[in-house]
Parts: sequence; C-alpha cells; structure tokens
Amino acid sequence: MPDAAPTSLDQPDLAVLEAMAAQLEASGRYRLLRRFETCTLHPVGDPTTLKRGVYLDTETTGTDGRKDEILELAMVPFDYDADGRLCAVHAPFVALNQPTEPIPPEITRITGITDEMVAGHAIDPAQVAAFIAPAVIIVAHNAAFDRLFAERLSEAFKLKGWACSMSQVDWKGEGAESAKLSHLASRCGFFFDGHRAENDCLAGLEILGRPLTDGRTALAHLLQAARAPTWRITATNSPFEQKDKLKARGYRWNGDDAAGPKAWFIDAAEADRKAELTYLAQEIYGYDPGLTPKRITAFERFSDRTWR
Repeated sequence: MPDAAPTSLDQPDLAVLEAMAAQLEASGRYRLLRRFETCTLHPVGDPTTLKRGVYLDTETTGTDGRKDEILELAMVPFDYDADGRLCAVHAPFVALNQPTEPIPPEITRITGITDEMVAGHAIDPAQVAAFIAPAVIIVAHNAAFDRLFAERLSEAFKLKGWACSMSQVDWKGEGAESAKLSHLASRCGFFFDGHRAENDCLAGLEILGRPLTDGRTALAHLLQAARAPTWRITATNSPFEQKDKLKARGYRWNGDDAAGPKAWFIDAAEADRKAELTYLAQEIYGYDPGLTPKRITAFERFSDRTWR
C-alpha cells in the first residue's frame, strides 16, 4: 500500500527562516521583503524630552475633501526625540463611519470596506479632539488630502501643525522612483497590507524612523521641513503664453474646483522668495506686477486657509 499522505507540514521556525533569508541575500542575487510586524524604536534617553506626534490616515468614499466622506479614520500616537528618532508608538485610535450614501464599488474594491462593515458606525468628533490634544504635530502621507477630511470632522485639527511624509521628504533625492507608501516600504525591505488606515499609519512610521543617506532619519528631515515657513506666490493674471515656462519651473495651476484664485502658484522657501519674485517680473510679466506673497506655516499648510 502507498504511504499515507502527511496530515501536516512542519513549519520552520523564525530563526531558520531568517538564516535562509540571510543566505539568499548574501549571494547578491536576491533582495527579500519581510512582512512588517512592528516599528523599529530608538532607545529612550530622558523621556521628559520627548515630543508627541500623531500619524493619521483616512479611507474615504472619494477624493474630494469638500464633499466625500470618511469611511475609516486611524490615528497612531508616537513619541520622538530632539534628533527626530522614533522612540515610542502608542495604542491607536481606529474608527469606522457610515457615509450618507452607499460606498462606491471601486472604493470597496480598493479598501475592502463594505457597507455592512460601516453600518451603524459614526466617529465622535469630541473623542477625536481629546485623542489629538497632546500632539504637537499631525503627520499624514499626502496631508493635502487627509487634512481637508480631518478638519471637516473636527475643528481641533485646525489648531495643530501638519506635516506630509509624502511631499516634505526629498524621496526623489534619495533615489526613490515613487513616493507611494508601498514603494517606500519596499525600499526599506518590508511589505504590509495596505489600504487600511491603521496599517498605512504603522508602515509610514517605520519608514520615517529609518535613516536616509546623510544618517538622519526621514522623520528628522520631515520635521525640519514642517517647521520652516514657506511663501505662497500666486502669479495672478500671468500671460497665457507663459504657462509652459511656469509649469516647467514648478508652478501648479489652481483650477476650477479648488479654493482660491484660478492662477499659477508656487510655494517658495524663505531663501528663494526674492529671487522668485524677480524671475516673475523679468521673465513672465516683463514688469513688476506688485505680487504679495503669503507666509505659510505648518498650522495652515495643506489646508484651504493657505488662500485666505
């Protein structure tokens, strides 16, 4: 008679798997991705010197922060030191919300969130405000998207400085082909189950905690960028034929569905403000148009208030 089929397969323990992975990597022929399990933390020196941040992510019914609705909100508190090193990650706030309309099928396909999952759920703005109260900064991966939704939920978000882990770290300068969270995770050697808010938050924190080429963490770079004021320069009534030059220089078009004037604009660093105004006068208008830049800090950055 043939041997009976085995009822189970022996599973190698983690040490064996890691040894196999190390051997493959040492060959130079393989690059491996490990499943994300927990954030890598820097040892805490004096805990009284740490500052609190909150990493936030939303899953929504669409991309319009003025009319679409939150389906899921996750906020993960974290502590960091003066050098921008991730020192602690605390228990998250995760909540579902039933929108006023059925969830679009494409959103369910992307997020896995169904109408049945959110039925009867609502996010309490008072609980949200209390949760973020200790934080000195809110971080999101595409803060220009998440901040609009968050501020519609709770006025408390308007009182916090915000930072964007997608746009305020020079990922291109670090050699990254994309600033997508999944791509950055792959560069760091791990993968995670994306498109659920808490998972995205934890993966984002792990990425921020990793050092960049200069030895400083991505979080340190992010905080430095967030603290620095920028100047919103709006090229009001610029000649239409100059649009390609403006676009090539990094100006963006503020279009029909956005707050503020329909015009090309750029957010310039303090050191670049005067040079940018000179460029516009000499190369775009041919005269001094008398533009008045608006100073922007982390407290209004990524919100509609940058136009007010």
